[in-house]
Amino acid sequence: MRVHVVSDVHGNAEALARAGDGADALLVLGDLVDFVDYQNPDRGILGRVLGPDVSRRFGEIRTNGRPGDLMEFARAAWSAVPDPPAVVADAVREQYAELFAVMSAPTWAIPGNVDQPELWPEFVRDGVVAADGQVVTLGGLRFGFVGGAPLPPGVEPRRGGPWKPNLLRAEEFDAAVARMGPVDVLCSHVPPAVPDLAYDVVSRRAESSSAALLDVCLRDRARAALFGHVHQPLAARARVGSTECVNVGHFRRTGVPYVLRW
Repeated sequence: MRVHVVSDVHGNAEALARAGDGADALLVLGDLVDFVDYQNPDRGILGRVLGPDVSRRFGEIRTNGRPGDLMEFARAAWSAVPDPPAVVADAVREQYAELFAVMSAPTWAIPGNVDQPELWPEFVRDGVVAADGQVVTLGGLRFGFVGGAPLPPGVEPRRGGPWKPNLLRAEEFDAAVARMGPVDVLCSHVPPAVPDLAYDVVSRRAESSSAALLDVCLRDRARAALFGHVHQPLAARARVGSTECVNVGHFRRTGVPYVLRW
């Protein structure tokens, strides 16, 4: 079997159209949407709707701002747009229409933290499966899929605003992981809670990760744990017991899928 795995597509439909070439299956581990393009501020939903200056400043505050600065800046920027949630939803639908159309069959996909999974039923089709919460057998191995990203314990999802990130309460995310049962290959958007895997060397902070995913590695002695989310990780892979934990890469930038063979 040869399976190609991508994550953090962020609007790169051209590369996604080739991602399944030569593979028996394609796995997409989330963040299809290009909301803020940190390399090109003209692109992404923020850049196209609010302009490159806003997009560029958003990236600067995300990297260097104080707690609360980013939310305050985004609130002020979107206040100039009539009905921001509708504008964002239309922009997301436009991206999803292009991205889902180029996915090769068979594809199993899960949402990341910037995705809007409630819109996915409009775009999935024969051979392209919204796999969040599913366990699928491929080539005799059990692949378990968990999408989204967990919030810190005790933190509630943000209400209101033009953009609703796909962030789950910690207990909800942990329950989704527990429902999978034993797996051979763990597929998620965020990494297991291994510090070197979660730390982004550019943003200089630990990104979201999951202790529940780490527990699965230790419990099931899975062959592999595959994920994305951290664009510039301190470590792209790590061994946890018998499990090889691999960040499959920032596909928006590389355009190259991770290849899993067995």
